[in-house]
Amino acid sequence: MAKTNFFAVDLGATSGRTILGTIVEGKLQQRELTRFPNHIIETGGHFFWDIFALYHEIIRGLKIVADEGIVLTSIGIDTWGVDFVMIGKDGGVLRNPYCYRDPQTDGAMDEYFKLVPKERLYAKTGIQFMPFNSLFQLATLRKNHDSALDVADKILFVPDALMYMLTGEAVCEYTILSTSQMLDPRTRRIAPELIEVIGLKESQFGRYVNPCDKVGVLTPEVQRMTGLGAVPVVAVAGHDTGAAVAAVPAKNERFAYLSCGTWSLLGIETKEAIISEQSYQYNFTNEGGVEGTIRFLKNICGMWLLERCRKEWTDAPADVNQVNQDSMEVAPFQRFIFPDAPDFANPVSMVEAIQKYCKKTGQTVPHDYKTMARCIFESLAMRYRQVLGYLKDMAPFPIERLHVIGGGSRNGYLMQMTANSIGMPVVTGPVEGTAIGNIMLQAKAAGLVNDLFEMRKMIADNIETKTFLPQDTAAWDEAYKKYGERIGS
Repeated sequence: MAKTNFFAVDLGATSGRTILGTIVEGKLQQRELTRFPNHIIETGGHFFWDIFALYHEIIRGLKIVADEGIVLTSIGIDTWGVDFVMIGKDGGVLRNPYCYRDPQTDGAMDEYFKLVPKERLYAKTGIQFMPFNSLFQLATLRKNHDSALDVADKILFVPDALMYMLTGEAVCEYTILSTSQMLDPRTRRIAPELIEVIGLKESQFGRYVNPCDKVGVLTPEVQRMTGLGAVPVVAVAGHDTGAAVAAVPAKNERFAYLSCGTWSLLGIETKEAIISEQSYQYNFTNEGGVEGTIRFLKNICGMWLLERCRKEWTDAPADVNQVNQDSMEVAPFQRFIFPDAPDFANPVSMVEAIQKYCKKTGQTVPHDYKTMARCIFESLAMRYRQVLGYLKDMAPFPIERLHVIGGGSRNGYLMQMTANSIGMPVVTGPVEGTAIGNIMLQAKAAGLVNDLFEMRKMIADNIETKTFLPQDTAAWDEAYKKYGERIGS
C-alpha cells in the first residue's frame, strides 16, 4: 500500500506545530509531531519574534521524522502575515523580526500617506489599512534610520525566511506577499512605486513563487543536522489564512468563510479583486489565494480577546471548554464591546480594557470570567453579522452559508451564537484547516490531486463537519440594534 508523506509546519501568533500528513489510497491521515509556544519577546521597548527558536523547532520535528525512518515527499511552511526578516549580504539573519504588535507603527499610516495618498494606495493594492501592514512597518524602520534595514540585502516574509534557512533560496511567495500592502493584485508583483519612496527595490524581496512551486531542497547543513536527504521544500500558501481557506470543504462558490483563531478573518473567495469605493470605505482587503483566486476579506479581532483574558483570570477553570460552558449561565445581551476597537489591540490588561470600554459606553461592567466571556462571544457574533452584511453588499454571488475553520470552531456556543446572529447555516470544520490546506497543497505539488476542486473533495471525504442552524433570530435581531447603539454604528 503506497504511502505519501508530507511535513507541514504551521506557525500561529501564539503557538506552532509540525505535522506529518500521510495520504494512502485517497485517505488523509495526520499526526502532530511537535507543538510549541511562539513567544513574543519584549526587550528595549520593542516586541520581537524569535526566528531562531522557530527554526530550531522545525529541525526538531524533522529529526523525529528521520529517527522513525519516514520518507518525506516534501516540506511546506505557513505562518501569520505581514512580518519579515532582514538578511545581510553575507547571507546571515540581521536581527530577530519585529512583531506586528510592536507600538512603533502607531501613526505610521498617516506618515506614509504623505508620500502616497491613502486613496491611491488602496486603488493600487486593495488591501485594508492596518498600521502593522508590512509597508508601514518598513516605512517606520526607514524613518527611524533602522540599522538592519540600511544594510539589508534581502527582506523575506516569515515563511519565506524559514524556507531560506532550510534551503538557502530567497523567495517571495504570492499569498504571504499579498498581506503586505505592497502587492498589485492585477500584476501579482510588488508595485515598485510604493516601495521606492522609502528607498527599497523590488529585487530585495527574492524571486516570486506561487503555491505548489518548488523552492529548493534541504541544504547539506540541514541534511546533516536532521539525518534526512535532499528533501524538496515546496511553497504552499505561505499565509496561514490562504492555506486554511484552501481547506474549506465547499461544494460551490456561494459561501463565506470564517477562519476563527487568534484573529477572525471573514470573507469570500473570488476570481478577481474587488476594489471599489465601497470596499475602500468598509476597509476590506484583497489577499492572494490558491490557483489565482482572491480572498476578499476583513480582519476581525478574534479569540485574542479570550486568550489574553484567560491569562489574567484567577477565578476561571483551566479548561477553556469549561469556561465556554460557564459563560452560558449569564443572561444574554447585557453588554457589548466592539472587538476591533483600538482599546483591545495590545493592552497591558485585557480585562481592564474590557471593563473600561463597558464603563465609558454606559454599560454594566463585567467583574467575573463568566460575564466577560459571554460578552466576548456575543460581541464577536454581532461583529460577524455586521461584516457579513458588508460582504453581501459587495459579493458577485449570493452567500448561502458560512464555513468556519480553525480552533474557534470547537466552541459550539460561539458557533450557535454566530448562526443565530447571521441568520444562515454555519458549517464547522476542519478544525485544523491550516495544516490540512498545507498538506493538500503539497499533495497537489506532488500530483496526487489536480486542482482546488479535487483538494476540497478529498478533504470533505476525510473530515467530519457540523452544521448549526439559526435559532431565536427575532431576539438576535433586536439585540443587534442594541449592539449598534453601544458601538456607535
